[in-house]
Order: sequence, then structure tokens, then C-alpha cells
Amino acid sequence: MHRVYISIGSNIEPARHVRLAVTALHEYYAELIISSVYESVAVGFDGDNFYNLVVAYDTEQSVDEVNHILHEIEDRYGRERSGSRFSARSIDLDLLMYDGLVMQEGKLVLPREEILQNAFVLWPLAEIAPEVMHPLEHKTMSVLWNEFDKHQQQLIPIEFDWY
Repeated sequence: MHRVYISIGSNIEPARHVRLAVTALHEYYAELIISSVYESVAVGFDGDNFYNLVVAYDTEQSVDEVNHILHEIEDRYGRERSGSRFSARSIDLDLLMYDGLVMQEGKLVLPREEILQNAFVLWPLAEIAPEVMHPLEHKTMSVLWNEFDKHQQQLIPIEFDWY
């Protein structure tokens, strides 16, 4: 069994798309560990605020199978891939970590670099996996979050209505 961590983000009808993404992940993976939902400003472009969270689950699937399912879910809910890397998103599902695997295969890099760069990834990850070790930094997620410069990015925990 492999432990997988996925980030979820949306700034196009974000509440609706976050609910849809979590529901879709439930179709494939029975038990999800779900962080709080956080609101952040768009990074890299001017746009509406994002809702972000991290989900963890266990699976027997390979890295490629997990990544394929994430792309299928994004496509199902209107993810536009032809635009700029930094643009509005109906849904963005990123594979952050797959156990402690370190790899780079095409566009898939594990662990995902955004863990160390973005509060909207690291804070929810540290919330649900505080003792998990970053395979390159050799520090736990809680230590990485404690060391993170929280003044560089505004992140607001929100009360999220799942229904």
C-alpha cells in the first residue's frame, strides 16, 4: 500500500469545484484524509482567489495510474490545459508525494517542488501529515511549516460548507 498526497486548488467557482474534486476522488479511493480549506490569492497572475486543500489516501496503484486518474478528474470538470501555467483553474489536482519516492519523469516531479514554495500547499500538508518526512529535505512537514516565511504569502483558513 502506498500513501499519496494530492493538492486541490480552484479559483473558478471554487467551492463547487473543490466539492466535485473530493467527491470524484471518493469514487476511486474509499478513505480520504482531508485538510482544512484555505483561501489564497492567485500566484503568478492576476485572478480570483483560490481555494486550496490537501488530501491523502492509500492505494495499490502505481504513480502513473494515480496521475492518470487525477488528469481524468481534471478533464471531467473542465480543466483547461492550453493556457499559461499560471492561469485561472476550474480544478487543479497535483500529486505532491507518493510515499517517499523521489523521481523526475517528464513533467512529473516527486516530491513536488511547490511543497517548499507555497504556503497553500505546505500548510494543509503539515496539517494532515505533520510527522511525514520530506524525502529531500529530511525534515518533517511540521518542521518545514514552522520554518516557512509566513509573511511572504497570505493564506486564510476558511469555514467550508461541504454540502
